[in-house]
Amino acid sequence: MRILLDTSCWLWMLAASDRLGPDARARLEDRGNELILSAASSWEVAIKYALGKLPLPEPPGQYIPSRIHATGVTPLQVEHSHALAVADLPHHHRDPFDRLLIAQAGMEGVPLMTADRVFGAYDIEVIPADS
Repeated sequence: MRILLDTSCWLWMLAASDRLGPDARARLEDRGNELILSAASSWEVAIKYALGKLPLPEPPGQYIPSRIHATGVTPLQVEHSHALAVADLPHHHRDPFDRLLIAQAGMEGVPLMTADRVFGAYDIEVIPADS
């Protein structure tokens, strides 16, 4: 199964796996699953790091690529079609990073692992990170 990871889930997978529920941890550890990280998550991490809201052991330009490689996560580019699909989403959620992830999950036909309950209001498959 292919699973798109919410930014928080990816960060928790790396450094705070206790924040993830047992089912989510099992899915992340299952080598049969392909874990996907959107470039939107890299963008979010870079912005939060630059604002001093997200401490990392090294700058995002080093941290993210090294962790993608070490964990075998598949990177997902942001295509124009993904960005444009955001305009068609209902306004259940205002966060631009999350809206882009929701659009990507829908267009790519993959479930999205997240702890954000609002994602369930969209027409995508959601895997709760806390179960």
